[in-house]
Amino acid sequence: MASSQVQIRVPASTSNLGPGFDCLGLALNLYNTTTLTLTDAGKFPSGMIGETATAFFERVPGGRIKPFGFKAQIDGDIPISRGLGSSVTVRLGVLMGLAELVKESFPLERTEILKWLIELEGHPDNAVPSFLGGFAVCSHATDRPIDGFAYSRFPVKSDLSFVTLIPELRLSTETARGLLPKEVPFRHAVENAQRTARIATAFCSGDYASLRGMFIDHLHQPFRQTLIPGFAPILAAAQEAGALGSFLSGAGSSLMAITLNNVEAISTAMLETAKKHDLPARVLVLKADNEGVQVLSK
Repeated sequence: MASSQVQIRVPASTSNLGPGFDCLGLALNLYNTTTLTLTDAGKFPSGMIGETATAFFERVPGGRIKPFGFKAQIDGDIPISRGLGSSVTVRLGVLMGLAELVKESFPLERTEILKWLIELEGHPDNAVPSFLGGFAVCSHATDRPIDGFAYSRFPVKSDLSFVTLIPELRLSTETARGLLPKEVPFRHAVENAQRTARIATAFCSGDYASLRGMFIDHLHQPFRQTLIPGFAPILAAAQEAGALGSFLSGAGSSLMAITLNNVEAISTAMLETAKKHDLPARVLVLKADNEGVQVLSK
């Protein structure tokens, strides 16, 4: 290994976009940077970082890379447990960092790294956009889980702004998923499929005005809204202030509005409504990130 240190920058992401549960995602210009530094101790950190490193060494074909010690530092602005893909930034930062450290002796295909990331995350809607940038549409490749996922990626124009209300409240994905029903009415499933197709078409064509009214969801938001004070009024306030639509970002707790204009009015409306419902929060106005994961230095 010629390099002893590497820095990897990974963008935040929002997933689901209302009706597109576990299949739509988009990268945002909010970042975490992971720095991996080789050590002589022969050990690596525990927790998610250690689990990701273990998975990396186990998945390298033929056991060609012997595990080595490193320390990791994660810096950035992506809040934890707010539905903005923070776990993806950690896992991807470690996977890509390790791949960069060993690339001269054993180069790995980027598609292989993304495959491992999706396996660790369990679903692709945050992983794919954070890796590739832009807007992603994901699905199972076949009806056999062993075949993994298929995905398509499209760039997003700077015309769109993503007004993001980030509460102080943290929510775990496990808690949010635990509220979901085993079955939903057939009509609700059809309506979600229709709106998901429209959202995908709007992003692929760049016809963002056609997004208006397409973020209504029946699969997850009605059941998760009990976790966030003022959920429905905040989303409604954003749309009344001019947003194309608003939705829960990932599993929450962040709430997001998509807009072509009226950024200040939407920000104010969301924040004031949150205050009325005793939900401490801040607002960030974000744009899409079209670059995805980046190696900053070695």
